[in-house]
Amino acid sequence: MTAVKRLSPLIACAAILFSVVAVLVGQFGPDPQLDPMNMTVSEYAVSDRGGVTEVAMAVLGLGSLALLLGLRAAGAPVRGMPQWLLGVWSGALVVAALVPTTPLGVDLDLAAQIHRYVSVAAFVSLPAAGLLMVPRLGSDARWKPVARVVEWVTLAGGFGLLAITYVALPGERVMIGLVERLLLGAEVTLLGVLAAWLAWLTWRPVSRRAAAQHADFLTYHRFIASRS
Repeated sequence: MTAVKRLSPLIACAAILFSVVAVLVGQFGPDPQLDPMNMTVSEYAVSDRGGVTEVAMAVLGLGSLALLLGLRAAGAPVRGMPQWLLGVWSGALVVAALVPTTPLGVDLDLAAQIHRYVSVAAFVSLPAAGLLMVPRLGSDARWKPVARVVEWVTLAGGFGLLAITYVALPGERVMIGLVERLLLGAEVTLLGVLAAWLAWLTWRPVSRRAAAQHADFLTYHRFIASRS
C-alpha cells in the first residue's frame, strides 16, 4: 500500500502530461484534408491512423486508474459513487482506444457502436464524479484548497456536455471537433488538478522530514564545531 500511495500520483501526473502532449502532436497529422475542428478526436485518429491518439487515450485511461488507486490509498474523499465513476472513465478510455470507430462518412459497425457508447460513458462519468466530489473536498481540510478549482472545472465540463449534446443532435455536428476538444480539455484539467494535489499531499511530508533531518545534521555539526 505504501508503494501505491507513493508512486500512483507520479504515474498519474506523468500519464496525463504524456497524453496531452501526444494528443496535441496527433492533431498535426500529415493529411491536410483532416479538419480537427469538424472531426471528433476518434474520427481524426482513425482517419490519420498514426496511432498516437489511440496510445494517448490508453495511457490517459491507465493514468486515471493510477490516480484512482492513489486517491484511495491516501484516504481522499472519493469512496462510493465517485470512485466508481472514476473507474468507468478509466475503463471506458482504454476500451475506446482498443476498439476504434469508423472513418467519417462510413456506416457504424459493431466495433464503432461499442466505441461510441464507451465514449459517451467516459464523457459523462468524469463531470459526474467531480460534481459528487466537490462538497466532500470542501469539507476535508487536506483537499479544501482545491475544492473551488475542482468545482469550476466540473462546471466547465458540465457545460461542455450540454454543448456537445446539442452539436451532436440538433446542431448537425457543426464544429463538433472544437466542442469535443474543449470538453476533453476541461476533463483532463480536472484529472490534472486532482493528480497534482495528490502528489503534493503525498510527497510534502517527505520533503519536510528531509529538511528537518538536514537541519538537525547542521545543528549537530555546529555544536561539535563550537566545542572543539
